[in-house]
Amino acid sequence: MKLFFAAVTTLALLASCAPSTPQSRIQQSPEKFARLTSKQKELVQQGHIARGMPQEGVELAWGNPSRQSEGSKEGKPTQRWDYESSRPVYTNSFFGGVGFGYGRYGRGYPFYSGYGVGYGPDVTYVPYTRASVWFVKNKVDSWERQK
Repeated sequence: MKLFFAAVTTLALLASCAPSTPQSRIQQSPEKFARLTSKQKELVQQGHIARGMPQEGVELAWGNPSRQSEGSKEGKPTQRWDYESSRPVYTNSFFGGVGFGYGRYGRGYPFYSGYGVGYGPDVTYVPYTRASVWFVKNKVDSWERQK
């Protein structure tokens, strides 16, 4: 029983790490794909979008947005979908530094500091907006994507 539970947990973890592709999203929502025009279907399969494409097509091509915003353009309601990602920023440091602890080492507990001397690389992941899509009447009006 323990082996079965471990195997199921491992498979679930691996499945959750699998990347989402246009093909996998099409397989999950074939009814959305069927409503697209033949040109839009071609674009979605390649992971591209175009002006006039419905929101469902963008969702199939690029996935779910990280953030949605509402607005107005020339008196018409609009939506903007932003797709976020993160990029690594590499730095080197000579001294580790001093810091205050959190949780167990936070307030109410003795002062906690960490001193470190040494040279080593450090990686920090910085979020950025990799793409945005603007919709008017639930159709793509414009979009931009970083190269």
